[in-house]
Amino acid sequence: MAELPPAIAGWFARRGWAPRRYQIEMLDVARSGAHALLVAPTGAGKTLAGFLPSLVDLVEKAGRGGPHDGLHTLYVSPLKALAIDVQRNLIDPIEEMGLSITVESRTGDTPSDRKARQRTRPPNILLTTPESLSLLLSHPDSVGLFVGLRTIIVDEVHAFATGKRGDLLSLCMARLQALAPDVRRVALSATVADADAYRAWLAPGGDIDAVTKVDGDPGAEPNLHILLPEDRVPWSGHSGRYAAKQVMAEIETHRTTIIFCNTRSLAELIFQDLWAVNDLSLPIGIHHGSLSIEARRKVEAAMAAGRLRALVATASLDLGVDWGDVDLVIQMGAPKGASRLTQRIGRANHRLDEPSEAVIVPGNRFEYLEARAALDAIEAGELDRDLFRPGALDVLAQHVMACACAAPFEEAAMLAEVQDALPYSALPPERFRQVLDYIATGGYALKAYDRFKRLTRDADGLWRVSHPRFIQQHRLNAGIIVEADMLTVRFKNGRSLGKVEEGFAASMRPGDTFFFAGLSLEVERMDTEELIVHATKKPARIPTYGGARMPISTNLADRVRRFFAEPDEWARFPRDVHDWLEMQARRSVLPRPDQLLIETFPREGRHYMVVYSFEGWNAHQSLGMLVTRRMETAGLKPLGFVASDYAIATYSLEPVTDPAALFDARVLEDEFVDWVQQSSLLKRAFREVAVIGGLVERQHPGKRKTGRQVTFSTDLIYDVLRRYEPDHLLLRAAWDDARARMTDVGRLADLLERAQGTMLHRALERVSPLAVPVLVLIGRERVTPGAAADDALLIEAEALAAEAMAG
Repeated sequence: MAELPPAIAGWFARRGWAPRRYQIEMLDVARSGAHALLVAPTGAGKTLAGFLPSLVDLVEKAGRGGPHDGLHTLYVSPLKALAIDVQRNLIDPIEEMGLSITVESRTGDTPSDRKARQRTRPPNILLTTPESLSLLLSHPDSVGLFVGLRTIIVDEVHAFATGKRGDLLSLCMARLQALAPDVRRVALSATVADADAYRAWLAPGGDIDAVTKVDGDPGAEPNLHILLPEDRVPWSGHSGRYAAKQVMAEIETHRTTIIFCNTRSLAELIFQDLWAVNDLSLPIGIHHGSLSIEARRKVEAAMAAGRLRALVATASLDLGVDWGDVDLVIQMGAPKGASRLTQRIGRANHRLDEPSEAVIVPGNRFEYLEARAALDAIEAGELDRDLFRPGALDVLAQHVMACACAAPFEEAAMLAEVQDALPYSALPPERFRQVLDYIATGGYALKAYDRFKRLTRDADGLWRVSHPRFIQQHRLNAGIIVEADMLTVRFKNGRSLGKVEEGFAASMRPGDTFFFAGLSLEVERMDTEELIVHATKKPARIPTYGGARMPISTNLADRVRRFFAEPDEWARFPRDVHDWLEMQARRSVLPRPDQLLIETFPREGRHYMVVYSFEGWNAHQSLGMLVTRRMETAGLKPLGFVASDYAIATYSLEPVTDPAALFDARVLEDEFVDWVQQSSLLKRAFREVAVIGGLVERQHPGKRKTGRQVTFSTDLIYDVLRRYEPDHLLLRAAWDDARARMTDVGRLADLLERAQGTMLHRALERVSPLAVPVLVLIGRERVTPGAAADDALLIEAEALAAEAMAG
């Protein structure tokens, strides 16, 4: 306490608190001038630890001769809601301390008049997002705004450092370091497995020794368990919907519960299932990223005020929410990663010295093993490692354009600044020149069109914006998050409920019904941007949302593999899961962790091949496409395939007798490249990089393009570039995206490499116990969702299971 100014020390004392060891350590690191990475559990006071040096510095400056004039600390959050939540939790202590420190937030939701005022009269502490920070840096007055900046705080750094938003933030920090050379960088997280990788990302120039790691104290051990069904763990499914009554019983016996779902569609389903069994009519809400901001804010306020007993949510609430009354977290379906589960568990009992309580509801037997693996990993303190990769070129193009909007620049100086950001530290000068040429001309195939000539190099060698209209165009269209084409769902009275994807909306006709925002809605009409609806009591569908599914982490997949080879572990499992594994060992084989098991067997006139690869749904989808193409070439007459996180199942008219030939590593070198180029995958990736890279605008003054218009524009340009400039910068960027993000190509390559030496082929006479969960998916893909279909699938699963488990 002696290290703190009296105003701050007195606040701690009045609360009966004392600063924690690592909070004072963060203060000591700040006084030494070093950058800092704080890794501490949720509820440990990370936010206060991050801000404490700034508060102390501001108080001490005021004591030496008046308040700090201008912006002192910049707080960057991955979520707009998190910035607002921190503002609320920061202003109260500042007021209680009696400090004259100003705090404001700046996000896409901030009114334009406040944004303009913030650039000329900024607060002492500004809370923002990477995108809003980038826009601030695009203004000429950014030099004056940031010249006195002392600290950048990056919260929940694990949530975006390894992606494109992390690339943008890294570039923004490099620019801020150039404007304010003495600025300190601070990052906060509860779930960093490889601290050194994050220290390098955070450090100017990747100088890892410039960043001091500070560890928080471990919190109370969480109280975790797996919810088992009243009869037995299901053979199929991935949602845990069978447990609605059991989940409702948990809600009834706790103060406030958050029920996490891995997808928005599942959140809507679970919400409806819970209402159907909510006999006590307890207040339950729903929260996900497609709902309108008004709907989300209303639910958040109700939770903060303690008016809800339960909230069904997606990853929209994974981070930073501090609602003290939440005493239970329920994860519907498998968690997919120990780090994500740890993050979600931390939403319950948001205090360091109280154990968080969490329940996992597995959807099937494989998911039970995954849930058990996640609990074991958390008990062992093992988190999932994040993979850093080189910075994306479309993001670099957007950043360079933002800098040009602020002021002309010299090429060599800009390259040096860009290379100060770790993702771009190895960027060769010739590649940077290609980025400049792309912004200046659009590239060789597009240089005849003036609308692509956004930069010009003057006689003095400086690069500057070609015309003021390009500055306005950049600020209207800048951003890294490119959503799928969306339509607003709206009542006739004008009230907006949120957005659904255009593809789903296009499948609806007047009179059709769907569940959204917890309501059953009937379509009245659809225009280019809106779906007009009214509430109804009719049965309804659930909206579908595109995008890659969240794959099981490599860490959890490895743990599940190890379960197969460790029968002594099975005593911990429910009897039906134990018997399932035991019968698999008897009927076929359980692979060792280093083996790739492939089973083939006939059933009802078809021939099946099941590959137990555990590389995640995204990689399996890609491999399924490639393998069935090879089967076609080999004359095996494939009929289709299905994939889960754990396995791939193909079915054909002819038997697979030599699986090794289908998994040759050349599949990546030849067929994979050909398949990606011929599929819509690359076109979708190009649409995203074209928007981020500024080639296609989403918005014009007073008007926003529809998703169809953007897609039409990008498809035309894509076809031109493929024909006339196949090595165009954005085609390369799209290819990188398609490989890395949409197909998990790294895991695919690992799988094919492993297959060469570890393949274990078992030719069986009938379906094996391990194959049942993935084979049931074949039935699910053939039918329309609904109660009758669910019953039919249940009957099919039981028939398959009986056949597989027969001695």
